[in-house]
Amino acid sequence: MPDLYWGAASLTLQLASLTTALLLLLGTPLAWWLAHTRSWLKGPLSALIAMPLVLPPTVIGFYLLVAMGPTGPVGQLTQALGLGLLPFTFAGLLVGSVIYSLPFVVQPLQNAFSAIGARPLEIAATLRASPLDTFFSVALPLARPAYLSAAVMGFAHTVGEFGVVLMIGGNIPDKTRVLSVQIYDHVEALEYAQAHWLAGGMVLFSFAALLALYAVAPGKRQPLERAR
Repeated sequence: MPDLYWGAASLTLQLASLTTALLLLLGTPLAWWLAHTRSWLKGPLSALIAMPLVLPPTVIGFYLLVAMGPTGPVGQLTQALGLGLLPFTFAGLLVGSVIYSLPFVVQPLQNAFSAIGARPLEIAATLRASPLDTFFSVALPLARPAYLSAAVMGFAHTVGEFGVVLMIGGNIPDKTRVLSVQIYDHVEALEYAQAHWLAGGMVLFSFAALLALYAVAPGKRQPLERAR
C-alpha cells in the first residue's frame, strides 16, 4: 500500500478509536440519565442527540465549522484558553466525529438500561449496594451486549463518515485526510482504479464488522436503524 494510503488509513483508525472511546465515556452517563429520568428535558435532549441521524452531514459540519471558527463561541473559548482554533486540525475532526456518531452509541445503551428495569436495581439497593456499586455490578454486566453493539457501530460509523470531516478538517495529508476523503480525491481526479481499491476495502470492513457483531449477539435487536 502506498505511503499516501497508509497515512489516510492510520489517521482514520486513530480517529475512529479515540472517537469510540470518548463516546463510550460520555455516552454512558448520558444514556443512563435518559433511561431513568422523568425530566421534561428528556424529549428535547433525545431529539438533539438523534439529529445527526436525519440532518445532512454537511449541515452539521457547516455549523460546527462556524461554531469553532474565530468568531464562533467555541472558537473564542479555545482561543481564550490558548488552544488555538479547532477547524482543520485532528482535534477538530475528533469533536465533529463525537457529535456525529453520538446517537449510534447513546441509543443502544439507553435501550439496554431501560430494558433492565427497576427490579434488579431495587434488589441491589436492599442489599445496601451504593448507586455506583449497583451500576458496575448489576447494570453494566446486563448491558454488556449493548456496549459491544455501541462500540462497533460507533467505530464503523466514524470510519465511514465523509461530509462532517471534509467540512471541518478539509483535505490536509497526514493531518485531516481520512480514507473517505482520499476516495473522494481519486474520484475527482478520475482515478477510478485507486478509488475502487479503497472503497472496496471499506465495504469489506463494514460487512465484516456487522457480521462479527451479529455473530456474537445472535437474535439481538439490530443495533440501530439509520434514517437517511
